[in-house]
Amino acid sequence: MSSAAKLITRLETLLERIEQLIPSPELAQPDWSAHAFRWRRNAERGWLQPIKVPQQLAFDDLLCLERQKDEIARNTAQFIRGRPANNVLLWGSRGTGKSSLVKAVFNAHRDAGLRLIEVDKDDLIQLPDILDLIVGRPEPFILFCDDLSFEANESSYKALKAALDGSIAATPENVLIYATSNRRHLLPEFQSENQEARIQDGELHHGESVEEKISLSDRFGLWVSFHPFSQQQYLEVVHHWIARLADTNTKQKTSEWPPIERAALQWALRRGSRSGRTAWQFARDWIGRENQG
Repeated sequence: MSSAAKLITRLETLLERIEQLIPSPELAQPDWSAHAFRWRRNAERGWLQPIKVPQQLAFDDLLCLERQKDEIARNTAQFIRGRPANNVLLWGSRGTGKSSLVKAVFNAHRDAGLRLIEVDKDDLIQLPDILDLIVGRPEPFILFCDDLSFEANESSYKALKAALDGSIAATPENVLIYATSNRRHLLPEFQSENQEARIQDGELHHGESVEEKISLSDRFGLWVSFHPFSQQQYLEVVHHWIARLADTNTKQKTSEWPPIERAALQWALRRGSRSGRTAWQFARDWIGRENQG
């Protein structure tokens, strides 16, 4: 390598180090007038990026989830009023409304000052930085981790464990963590791990592997479960979204529903899922094709 090339390489390295020492404008001055944020990261630096147009979902859009809505609404209302409230794990079947429920409860309370920060699983290692930014702020914040799950060889979940309960630093009183997952314990479970269990004095004691996995989900004070829809519930959601997406001049007549329902059931059969998401996707397809031409 020539002397000039070596000099260029050293200068590039020096510039990279200097850039890491200069705080980004977003990190230094978050736009606190925004209601929703996404945590973004560039190398080792992160910042709060305002979300200009949050997804508009209301409680009325979430059918067949009365128990789940009641639990989330109650817990969030306690939090907004400054009362004790719990971190929440929403777990269960795909497409059943877990993420939508978090968005709906945010929309319901944003005028009361609630703020939402979406954090990707890969960025959880920077949770301490996020908490440092919002500690002492007057607004209540929900940290939203969507579709959260970890593989057996991942260690980033330790940062989440510490933020939930386990660090020497107390979690700020103005922060709750709401996470959604298809896995109840957020980590894969294997049959071999059950062989580690033992019975002592008539009581079942899990092995160390299982205890480690349970220790993460156990830090969420409130578990809310979601289950696949029945056929009747699925069709009820189809009716809702067809009515919502249809033009006011093309409302469906009662006589028109049987073919729509048959098509909706065939759609769900091809997808292998009767869920709120499947119903919403079918309604968009049906209304879109109906209004062509």
